[in-house]
Amino acid sequence: MAESTAKPKSTRAKKPKADQAEAAAPAAGAQAKFARAMEEARAGAEALTKEAQERAGQYREQFVEKSKEWQSEAAAYGEQAKVKAGELANEGKSKASDAIASFGKVVADTAPRIDETLGEKYGDYARTAARTMQESAAKLDAKSYEELGEEAKEFVRKSPGMAVGLAAVAGFMIARMLRGSKD
Repeated sequence: MAESTAKPKSTRAKKPKADQAEAAAPAAGAQAKFARAMEEARAGAEALTKEAQERAGQYREQFVEKSKEWQSEAAAYGEQAKVKAGELANEGKSKASDAIASFGKVVADTAPRIDETLGEKYGDYARTAARTMQESAAKLDAKSYEELGEEAKEFVRKSPGMAVGLAAVAGFMIARMLRGSKD
């Protein structure tokens, strides 16, 4: 018998081309729907991005406005503090001047007793000290606190050791006074 060289025929029947088109139609529809959904998602993302940028801009503007408002309030408070500090400094300067003058007057008033008990030489020392205190009080009263501050800075530059020593003594005296007032 002769062998056949023909290919075996497939058992599947070929679908007609119309059936293939019908099968491809749902796939094309799904791709179109997917493409539309992707475009809508992109458009939504762009809209959200734009809205977020607008809101960020609004918040930035609000922040800038608030920070300017706070800066102006801080400047006003700083100015008020500066004025109050100046008033307190002048008041303190006046009180210190009055205290020095009062102490000078006390020393001058005790000079005659010092003359009687210790001698005229020591009474003269007391009168000289009283005059010096009263002159210092007048000089202190005549100067502004800015001038006094500059003089203090100059003193510290020239004699830093003396300034530290005076600050330590003043701190010790203030601590003693505060501790004494609590007891």
